[in-house]
Order: sequence, then structure tokens, then C-alpha cells
Amino acid sequence: MAPAFIITGTDTDIGKTVASAIITVGLHGNYWKPIQAGNQEFTDTQMIKQLTGLPDDHFFPESYILSQPLSPHRAAELEGIEIRPETLRVPVSRRPLIIEGAGGLLVPITRNLLQIDLFERWNLPVILCARSGLGTINHTLLSIEALNNRNIKILGLVLIGEKHADNLRTILEYSGINLTGQIPVLEDLGPAALKRAFHSGFNIYDFDINAR
Repeated sequence: MAPAFIITGTDTDIGKTVASAIITVGLHGNYWKPIQAGNQEFTDTQMIKQLTGLPDDHFFPESYILSQPLSPHRAAELEGIEIRPETLRVPVSRRPLIIEGAGGLLVPITRNLLQIDLFERWNLPVILCARSGLGTINHTLLSIEALNNRNIKILGLVLIGEKHADNLRTILEYSGINLTGQIPVLEDLGPAALKRAFHSGFNIYDFDINAR
């Protein structure tokens, strides 16, 4: 089985889906969004397909699609849907697999299961996405601390937005984690632009796979 990576964020709406698209196209990998909450008409999976231009066989179907843009536990309750953790099994993939979580680490999946609990069960390396600007030091260090407390491997950090050198330096010095990538504000989100963003902002060898 090819390697798999979990993409998570310090908060919602920080650019995690665009980061997932860049990494998926950069690794020529497969993508899986286990739980989609909101945006039923244009899911994150559909967005990644459009952004990357990859064919359908690079995408696994969601386990749950919920209509409300809320935490999965509440969105499911409002629709009378039971999210069963045993159904959230990582697909077998012959390509590098990119798994995008729903929101941040402590988002409830059910009343008895946080997203970080799910990540701990999967035992896969996590790529933590964060804003580059004001507020990122606190949110990022808290997220790193939560992952370390569960002994979840952190592959590295992806900072999204305009570069702020001291924010980056401070996070890396306090946490000791690796910088996996930096993503600037992108005007063009087409497949070619995403590939350029991967090759200019990431090192493919950090992912421990053969360069393509």
C-alpha cells in the first residue's frame, strides 16, 4: 500500500482544501474526504477534482455527506444520521493518499469521538496547515501540543498566506517540527499553477516517496 497523509488545520477556512489539492497533484496521488459537512452541491472532493484536473480514479467517495456547514456531530444529529466510526476506514490506495479532515483537530465527529481520536486510530502522519499571519503562533502551537500529547506523528507544517518570517521562526523553534511547505496567495488555481506551487514551495522527498 502506498503512503498516506492526513491534512488537518489549526482552524476552519484557512486554505486546507487548496493545500490538499496542491499536495494531491504534486504527488500525483489519490484524495479522500471522509466527512463532508455543507456544500453538498459542490463538495471538497468536487473542488479538488476541478482544481487538480485529475481523473475520477484518483478520488475515493465520502463516507458521509451532511447538508449543514456545522461540526460533523451536530450536522449529523440535525439530519438524523448516525456517524459510525467503524465505517471510517482508510481506503487501500496504490498511489499516495491524501486524507483531508473536517476543520480542526478537536472537532467532534460524534458525541463520543473527536477528530483527533480518529487520527490517532489511523496512525498516519499529519500535515498541519496554518495561516501565516497574526494569531498563527498560538493556534499552531496548541495544535502541535495536542498532536504530541497523542503521540501522533507530525510530518510537518504548511503555512498559507503572505510570508511572515518571525512567525515561522517562532513556531519552528518552539515546536521543533519540520516546515513541509509554504503556499503564497495564489491568483491562479488551475492544475499547472498548483503543480508550480508544489514544486516551488515543497520538497517532494519530505513525503518519502519516489519523485515523479
